[in-house]
Amino acid sequence: MKTTKTLIAAAILAACAVPALAQVPAGYPATYKQIVDAAKKEGKLVIYGATDSKAAQPLIRDFNALYPGITVEYNDMNSTEVYNRFISEVAAGGGTADVLWSSAMDLQIKLASGGYALPYRSVEAGKIPGWAVWKDMAYGTTFEPAAIVYNKRLVTGAEVPQTHADFAKLIVQPKFQDKVTSYDIEKSGVGFMFMTQDAQDYKDFANLQQAFGKAKLRVQSSTGTMLERISSGENLIGYNVLGSYALVRAKTDPSLGVVLPKDYTLIMSRVQFINKSAKNVNAAKLWMDYLLSQRGQTIIANDSKLFAIRGDVKGETTSSELIEMVGEKNIKPIPVGTDVLEYLAPAARMAFLKNWKETAGKK
Repeated sequence: MKTTKTLIAAAILAACAVPALAQVPAGYPATYKQIVDAAKKEGKLVIYGATDSKAAQPLIRDFNALYPGITVEYNDMNSTEVYNRFISEVAAGGGTADVLWSSAMDLQIKLASGGYALPYRSVEAGKIPGWAVWKDMAYGTTFEPAAIVYNKRLVTGAEVPQTHADFAKLIVQPKFQDKVTSYDIEKSGVGFMFMTQDAQDYKDFANLQQAFGKAKLRVQSSTGTMLERISSGENLIGYNVLGSYALVRAKTDPSLGVVLPKDYTLIMSRVQFINKSAKNVNAAKLWMDYLLSQRGQTIIANDSKLFAIRGDVKGETTSSELIEMVGEKNIKPIPVGTDVLEYLAPAARMAFLKNWKETAGKK
């Protein structure tokens, strides 16, 4: 499990001699100045995020350059930790996050639909796909694929799977026993979401589960651990690995190969909402709008490399680039909405996990 870390973005603050320079972004209504001024008085923003600090840091630096005088406290956790910590702190009546930003779309929507999100119509809402906005509360911010990742030294070109069916057929071979990895769906929120989406989208999911069982699947709670073990050869291939992280690492790691399945590629979007009881609510609004803005999305595409969701952004990792790579008909975005909650109901979750353990979880 990823260790919780706190990142205080204050370096830009120190370099800004005149905090009063914060201005209303071009094209925003004049009334937006009221939010900017109120946020400066708050002077702080607390974010709980399931985005690695390394990827979040460029956004925080640029946000501070745009709005000097607001210190950002970024708490880096895995997706399940974000949910559990927030729920625990709210129940205890103590301080908690102003903004939650997580790859576990289902857990985020569970919180938002459960009354924890502040309704806020972002100035930038019209610039992102309609499927990425839920009731002006929860917003998708990225366009990230679920990928198959393999060790290029140990998996030959003829073996590399191009579809989900290819993958299921491959991993039952003796060579791959004890050498296949994916998320621990009991501990990883995004891993559980990806797998339950597969259960709905892939007609031969039962066969895939059985293949995992025959391969003696090895599970991890983080993308980083999976990539390390595939790169080293301890595992040969990984399933539903977060493609944004995998594609970036593969550019500098010659051992890693990445496949975006040609039958369909699931697209996850990191969902963000403002805590309805946020202490720094105006700073939270600035951050929400910034992350969805062309400026913020350009940072996401070129520095954070998480795949920008906006279609008008250019850079290294964008939704348009990904659609071109995979083909529009093969892209399956997971909508930001209550449909993702189907397997979070206690009975449904228990039934899915029980079936998973009895098939894919066999050792």
